[in-house]
Amino acid sequence: MAAETKSPRLAVLIDADNTSSRIADGLFEEIAKIGEASVRRIYGDFSSSRLKGWADILARHAIIPQQQFAYTTGKNASDITLVIDAMDLLHSGRFDGFCLVSSDSDFTRLAARIREQGTDVFGFGEQKTPESFRQACRRFIYTENLLPEANEDQTTQPALRPPSAAVPLIRKVIAQAAGEDGWLTLSALGSQLSNLSPDFDPRTYGYRKLSDLVRKTGRFEIDQSSGAMKIRYKE
Repeated sequence: MAAETKSPRLAVLIDADNTSSRIADGLFEEIAKIGEASVRRIYGDFSSSRLKGWADILARHAIIPQQQFAYTTGKNASDITLVIDAMDLLHSGRFDGFCLVSSDSDFTRLAARIREQGTDVFGFGEQKTPESFRQACRRFIYTENLLPEANEDQTTQPALRPPSAAVPLIRKVIAQAAGEDGWLTLSALGSQLSNLSPDFDPRTYGYRKLSDLVRKTGRFEIDQSSGAMKIRYKE
């Protein structure tokens, strides 16, 4: 019998001060697509009424709260504790990846340091998250795409950007990776998009599937005669 493929072990570290509790269900569904959330910790001052939303759902997702009292205004002890824990977990050598859940650019250096160690970083944050943090991650998922209304079973969903906004990026990838005939398979397009733009996600443009997004733009030729979908830019 073939050995069972083991899921990547992930450490999930959530900055409660910069993350809405409304994404919790969608967050862990998304993380399950990547691997096993072996460590689940959340950082903040849970004595504050502002974090009551998180306090009410910690048990449902087996998240361990790391209480940090706000002794001094303007000093974020939660961020410091998250970074210290992340480095301890990194040097344990037990994890294949880290999920950093925050919209705070302060975690840019942490993400970069973890990747320097050869470990993947998956970022989760709002669309307002600074580019520096988004680019420091292997992949970055907008938390707006994880809200309950964005997880309904439908082809289209609330869009953060119009489909036409994806055209320049898709065209750039085709120009870089297509063969001499200008065609590129959809699977190759998806891989290159993730490499070029860690925050690329069809859901940001209102579609669950990349193929649906490509079709909706109306700017690309599509060929499925060989079974695998191929696309090229319409001149």
